[in-house]
Amino acid sequence: QVQLVESGGGLVQAGGSLRLSCAASIRPFSIYTMAWFRQGPGKEREFVASISRSGGTTGYADSVKGRFTTSRDNAKKTVYLQMNSLKPEDTAVYYCAAKLTDTYDSWGQGTQVTVSS
Repeated sequence: QVQLVESGGGLVQAGGSLRLSCAASIRPFSIYTMAWFRQGPGKEREFVASISRSGGTTGYADSVKGRFTTSRDNAKKTVYLQMNSLKPEDTAVYYCAAKLTDTYDSWGQGTQVTVSS
């Protein structure tokens, strides 16, 4: 099955931007719906964004709409999360996930995003 590795996290000031990447090691990557989740300090893991197999359909949590954009490059077997206008409340470990049908059962190790005020 697919193995996922996130990268691109770091420390950024409020209002800044980061782009996260999630690389899949096993094909066929294009058959998976991909998503981003995050878990902040003392919080449960929450949905952030999703993207369909072709990349034509995306969905976002209300908290990130207008600020975050997810995209994918199936040739590179990579999904991206462009994060703009970052806020301190965006601080979390961000996880990449994949599903074939209804359940996200493939997960990356996560990458830390810290937004300072």
